[in-house]
Amino acid sequence: MLKGENTRKHIIAKSAELFNQKGYAGSSLSDITELTGIKKGGIYRYFTGKDEIAIEAYQYAGSIVSRTINEALDEQSTAMGKLLVYLRVYANVVEDPPFVGGCPLLNLATESDDSHPVLRARARQGMDNTLDTMKRIIAEGVESGEFKAELDIEALATFTLSIMEGGIMLSKLEGDNRHVRMNIETLSAYLKGMCLRSQPSM
Repeated sequence: MLKGENTRKHIIAKSAELFNQKGYAGSSLSDITELTGIKKGGIYRYFTGKDEIAIEAYQYAGSIVSRTINEALDEQSTAMGKLLVYLRVYANVVEDPPFVGGCPLLNLATESDDSHPVLRARARQGMDNTLDTMKRIIAEGVESGEFKAELDIEALATFTLSIMEGGIMLSKLEGDNRHVRMNIETLSAYLKGMCLRSQPSM
């Protein structure tokens, strides 16, 4: 039983790397068998097909990134610092992203469409969860007196996620981390303007 579970985890982990680099449409079961060293019959012993593997793979990749972000969040004491974490973990997205291939949410979201409703739903759930966490961080900043009371919490969360994902996309496309890093500086300057009290150097 343990060997079977380990084999399943191996398939998921390797498929997550494959999908996050080549995309769902660009990856085949043959690619998975080649990468894992497991024949198609062995793959079908654990999964009904590529769709099921893709869902599990996305959850796996997302959990790796979430763990990295959560560890970084725990090191921050301010709402501003916590929001900047989301960009800082991707400051070296070209050479050393939190998960190989870049941001799983961005990659799945840009590829998902109406022809893959289940994958699209997963991407939407990932977006909603991220925005909810950001809104909670911002709300705590408002309640503590760090941020101005009139701050639009939802708008700032949307702006933060947009500037994060946009920077990742541009940096990966150009092969240069400068876009993410410029966005870190831009968001930092903007957040300082939203603060009621001076913030320590980030």
